[in-house]
Amino acid sequence: MKATADKATGAEPPLRVRDLTVAYHRKPVLWDVELTAPEGKLIGIIGPNGAGKSTLIKAVLGLVPRASGEVLVYGKPYEANRRLVGYVPQRGSVDWDFPVDALDVVLMGRYGRLGWIRRPGRADRQAAMNCLEKVGMAAYAHRQISQLSGGQQQRVFLARALAQEAQLYFMDEPFAGVDAATEKAIVALLHELKASGRTCLIVHHDLQTVSEYFDHAILLNMRVVAQGPTAEVVTRDNLHKTYGGRLTLLEEAATEMARARR
Repeated sequence: MKATADKATGAEPPLRVRDLTVAYHRKPVLWDVELTAPEGKLIGIIGPNGAGKSTLIKAVLGLVPRASGEVLVYGKPYEANRRLVGYVPQRGSVDWDFPVDALDVVLMGRYGRLGWIRRPGRADRQAAMNCLEKVGMAAYAHRQISQLSGGQQQRVFLARALAQEAQLYFMDEPFAGVDAATEKAIVALLHELKASGRTCLIVHHDLQTVSEYFDHAILLNMRVVAQGPTAEVVTRDNLHKTYGGRLTLLEEAATEMARARR
């Protein structure tokens, strides 16, 4: 995957969040969040349900209002550098009955480069097809998205993000509810993005695969509990600070799942 000419230069990190607070109905969901995402890393956002993981991504992208705080993408406000950012939302948040085919969905990823006045041309359609090919979905280009399986729908949304040719990617639980083949395809794609210098922040809930999938981790429970290289951050002490008593239940569930696979 070639690097885009739009890549920001200089010493600024892909993402810097300062003093970020988000509240719903006056109840804080995120509180004084501070984090920095290093360049060219796969970064897992880890924490219990209700910890604010998805809200963090949405607040960075301006999809929910911030009570306070600053978000910088390559040293500039997100709004000034949004062309450098790609987003894969939770599959459950998408209206899959919308009457478009897979290729149409991927072409939506080109509009950030085209603007809303210009229509996609032949080069854009070819770029979109290349992205579908990369995620193993070229044969389904003209299939209505409502007719695709959950794993296939997720691959199409990954292709849409690739079509944006971004430098910084946010993915909200891309592994949730997908089959083993799709999970393997997502992991391969993440490694390809990393190899080309991209930075990916990924909301993830499976503690068993955190060390396998991610270079860095952000442990979150309303506040950032710890952040840094996965081997240094994902410790039993930090996990207890993040999950509290729920950690034992998660470990027991993971053990049962491992036994079931044998």
